[in-house]
Amino acid sequence: MNWLLPEHLADALPWEAARIEAMRRRILDGFARHGFALVMPPLVEYLESLLTGAGQDLSLCTCKLADAFSGRTLGVRADMTPQVARIDAHLLNQEGVTRLCYCGSVLRARPESLLSSREPLQIGAEIYGYAGVEADIEILRLLIEALQCAVLPDCRVDLGHVGLFRALFRAAKIAADAEEPLFGLLQNKDVPGLAAFCAGLPKESAPFGAALMALPQLYGEPETVLAKARARLPRLPEIDAALETLARLAKAVPEVPVSLDLADLRGYHYHNGAVFAAYAPGHPAAVALGGRYDGVGASFGRARPATGFSLDLRELVRLLPPVAAQAAICAPHAGEDAELAAAIRRLRDAGECVLERLPGEEDAAQGGRRLVRQDGGWTILMTKD
Repeated sequence: MNWLLPEHLADALPWEAARIEAMRRRILDGFARHGFALVMPPLVEYLESLLTGAGQDLSLCTCKLADAFSGRTLGVRADMTPQVARIDAHLLNQEGVTRLCYCGSVLRARPESLLSSREPLQIGAEIYGYAGVEADIEILRLLIEALQCAVLPDCRVDLGHVGLFRALFRAAKIAADAEEPLFGLLQNKDVPGLAAFCAGLPKESAPFGAALMALPQLYGEPETVLAKARARLPRLPEIDAALETLARLAKAVPEVPVSLDLADLRGYHYHNGAVFAAYAPGHPAAVALGGRYDGVGASFGRARPATGFSLDLRELVRLLPPVAAQAAICAPHAGEDAELAAAIRRLRDAGECVLERLPGEEDAAQGGRRLVRQDGGWTILMTKD
């Protein structure tokens, strides 16, 4: 059974690999047209570099190995974003705004779900050095363009903002060791558990406890949710700013349905501002995730505002409707026939796939396009058998 692969790992066979590669090229070309420069971090780094700062939450997902060259512990990247942040902060060290994109395989020690691959092909884009909502809007629009490039039907976007929870937590003066339990209650929308937690808050924190209990109910159509949030949440500067950011983001992508979920704390330990997720019909998990994560480069010596998104190309391609591939043109072996060789070359230069059969190779194709000699020249004919 040596040919079996580990669980949640799979080969990409020719038809799937071709679609993945074509999609990779189209999306990266789109990023380039928007001024995003491609970077290629290494697959393996010293473990402390991969898990520095924003990468700490990835510790349980990271596969570790010993480096025979240095004796130090290496990690196989489980997410490329910390690596790109390192490149921005430590290697490029540019002033002003930097736009970077990337694409490569990552390896995870455990899958995110029963149906997930442990080797996503991660593609994404990041903007460093701009703290305003305009960068979040640019990133969100770029994500929608990438999904439209993939022709993913009927996708939608959910928006949230982890700053709402952070502001309420600080205003309520809740003990630091209660942050994780409270975060879990909100993320799981455990309303009874949340009510029991807030009932134990001091009297002066009661208004903020009521606001925390309101968060799981604030989801749905943007205008309605924002109106309810402004009525039910305290008028703190951080909350007013977060709601204004969500209002602008919701209006930025009119071409797709947008909803808000103010209790969605996805990526809470990593993000510090607006967060978003894209979904497709019939697929329970998000097809893309993103948001703001300011200060991500601090551990590399240069804290910078940052916002970005990533998605798994393998998963994206599996969601697309099947497409009939254009069959190759089957040609005889040219050998010393200069005229036939020139005809094959012209077709390939024009973008056609021409399969030149080797001497004695059987023609496995049944029907399709063939290059045949006719009327003194080489012509493409469609044959039935």
